[in-house]
Amino acid sequence: MLQVENLTKLYAAEDSGGIRGIGFDVAAGEFYTLLGPSGCGKSTTLRSVAGLEEPSSGRVTLDNRVIFDFDKSVFVPANQRRLGMVFQSYAVWPHMNVFDNTAFPLRMARDRRWSKADIQKRVMRTLETMGLAALAERSAAQLSGGQQQRLALARALVGEPRLLLLDEPLSNLDALLREQMRSELRRLQKEVGVTAVYVTHDQSEALALSDRIAIMHNGAIVQIGAPRQIYDQPRNAFVATFVGRSNLLPGKLVSRDEQAIQIATVLGPVLCKGPTPTGGPAPGAALIRPEHVILKAIGAGPGEAAINRFRGRVVQLAFLGESTECVVQIGDVSIVVRGLAGQYSGADDVEAFFPPERTSAIVIDDK
Repeated sequence: MLQVENLTKLYAAEDSGGIRGIGFDVAAGEFYTLLGPSGCGKSTTLRSVAGLEEPSSGRVTLDNRVIFDFDKSVFVPANQRRLGMVFQSYAVWPHMNVFDNTAFPLRMARDRRWSKADIQKRVMRTLETMGLAALAERSAAQLSGGQQQRLALARALVGEPRLLLLDEPLSNLDALLREQMRSELRRLQKEVGVTAVYVTHDQSEALALSDRIAIMHNGAIVQIGAPRQIYDQPRNAFVATFVGRSNLLPGKLVSRDEQAIQIATVLGPVLCKGPTPTGGPAPGAALIRPEHVILKAIGAGPGEAAINRFRGRVVQLAFLGESTECVVQIGDVSIVVRGLAGQYSGADDVEAFFPPERTSAIVIDDK
């Protein structure tokens, strides 16, 4: 459905801001997320696809139609690309009611004249899908945050766009409503069947919503994959630490074969049998997620010869409801551990065990 090739957009200084050589494909019906920290270029990428920015190089193809090609001087205006877009601010018009907000794109369409009957039918069908049909005559200014978000979606989808672009549409909602709308958004996208490109800096949002994720950093894409692949097999230290909580132990490669990698860390040698990089730069750190660390009382863990076993002390506890997160001090290193609520208590001397099959070798910088 969407193919982006070598997209570049630089701003005032070539070494700051913008995007460089961005490329990715989005399949029809896919929910594709651009994830990264503020200033990494994800919104610039989305705006370039939308036609709100004109890149300085590259090519964008939408549904087999070239909508931008720098080399051939092709630039299709935003209003001719048949895209739907939902902004962070929703941009609903407070002086209009729900029906008129939704109908606005049809009334302003230049490629087709819609009759009043057609507009009535299409708008009400869309509002029904969004759960807003009963509020059609209500002023947009009287809607809650969640209702405004659904209204913005209705307005973006009413013209049956080929592609739906969403720029951090949930960031203005409170935590509980954001979680509710996250599930609702995924349901609606699948129900309508529209292809979506979603921009966010929220890792949990990206993991929950996406079919695939592109991780962006410093104006470039550093890894593309399914949510579980991104989480379990991060390409480098940036991805490992940005997506989810992690314990990253820098070190030096000691040995490497088809079965395992051993990294010398400040804690001692760590054996990694989890997903490991093949080819390219040598791994320079061991990674284990907090939920994979096993804590036992002194002497209750694996035997003396066990690998990846370190003595420490619980120095901090945080009750998170369904789980408890604690910090274990092992020498000069703090290890974050997450487990079932009530599993740990404070000021305990413990043994921390890193299961080799849950421990990964990570490249620090793969440039």
